[in-house]
Amino acid sequence: MPETIGFVGLGIMGAGMVKNLATKGHAVSVWNRTESKAEELAKSLKIKQTKTLRDLAASSSVLMLCVTNTGDVEQVVDEAASSLKKDSLVIDCSTISPKATEDIAAKLRKIGIGYVDAPVSGGSEGAALGTLAVMAGGMEEDFNRAKPILEAIGTRITHMGPAGKGQVTKLLNQILVVVNMLAVSEALLFGRAAELDLKKAVAAVESGAAGSWMLSKRAPQVLDNYWKPGFTVDLQQKDVDLVLEYAGELGLPLLATGMIRQLYARLQKEGKGGLGNHALIQALEPLMPAVPASRQK
Repeated sequence: MPETIGFVGLGIMGAGMVKNLATKGHAVSVWNRTESKAEELAKSLKIKQTKTLRDLAASSSVLMLCVTNTGDVEQVVDEAASSLKKDSLVIDCSTISPKATEDIAAKLRKIGIGYVDAPVSGGSEGAALGTLAVMAGGMEEDFNRAKPILEAIGTRITHMGPAGKGQVTKLLNQILVVVNMLAVSEALLFGRAAELDLKKAVAAVESGAAGSWMLSKRAPQVLDNYWKPGFTVDLQQKDVDLVLEYAGELGLPLLATGMIRQLYARLQKEGKGGLGNHALIQALEPLMPAVPASRQK
């Protein structure tokens, strides 16, 4: 029997996921705390919008979430749990605490509801195109049930183990993202000071050993002074905090990640938390010697 999917969280990532679920033939309904977002999306896609979260949970065999933080996930699950039918499945695409994820999964399992943590990577571009990378945790049977749904939003779906391991993998991903963006930022500032044509320099190196998604996708945006977020500084900082919290539990010193947290904090203090995470370079620029405009390319 086809799954009926209820989706909660229609922000920068969630809206793109819902569009792909709907256009790829899944029966999907939506609810959002900001009702106007749900109303607009439901109208454009000709899908159902429910008035309450409990209504959404009661009418869905699968409840999907893509919300901001751990507290939001806990609140949504707590409110929806009493309305979900036994043998329902919850798929959480948010990025939250691995420990909290384990606790949520255990609580739902006690009342006969499955749980898959399925955080995603690929930015708003990947959400819109359905090309996200999905790293999933949960019981094998729950993952197998979730996989056809996740294939509508992503092109690489990987089962990482029991509940919580998807979140741990996403935190590993975020270490790579932010440290890579630091490298991209320093390289661009180096090239600017050395009077390179930076667009040509990026094109010259991106297909070699230095190539990366962050270099190819975000460096051109930096060079064009385009700061619209694929993923905001505020959200990136939230994930960095999760990384450092979990690393603390493991007794791991993450030196570069800790430094990047300070740089993002500077941007937030300057009111730049809504910019794309590639604005990291803006926290470094004041630390660099001034480059005359005539030398900037």
